[in-house]
Amino acid sequence: MSRLADLRFRAATTFQRRVGNPVLRRLPLQTVLETTGRVSGLPRHTPVGGRRVGDSFWLVSEFGERSQYVRNIKADPRVRVRIRGRWHPGTAHLLPDDDPVARLRGLPRLNSVGVRAFGTDLLTVRVDLDG
Repeated sequence: MSRLADLRFRAATTFQRRVGNPVLRRLPLQTVLETTGRVSGLPRHTPVGGRRVGDSFWLVSEFGERSQYVRNIKADPRVRVRIRGRWHPGTAHLLPDDDPVARLRGLPRLNSVGVRAFGTDLLTVRVDLDG
């Protein structure tokens, strides 16, 4: 990873961890991804932007496999997604062969702009929702 990409990663993740995520995950209509911490075993809540399409929820990770929630998914793909205030259990799939830039065109615009602006290693994630 280049020095500039590493700086962008550190700045964005520090802001998200200390300011953005604590505020956003408390908003009742914010979409939130719940994973299980790979070390702690505790639930981890990450505000995300994405879109439900049928029985799947699609999102793009801006830092790919460096994202903590992606690392948690690799350890345990069972997740929950809070969409419009309601939790949906599902199974997450990392899709490295999907075109994340093309995928972002079909996702909420505001989030997609941020992901493209700050992202350094985009990765598509699909959550197959249970029932």
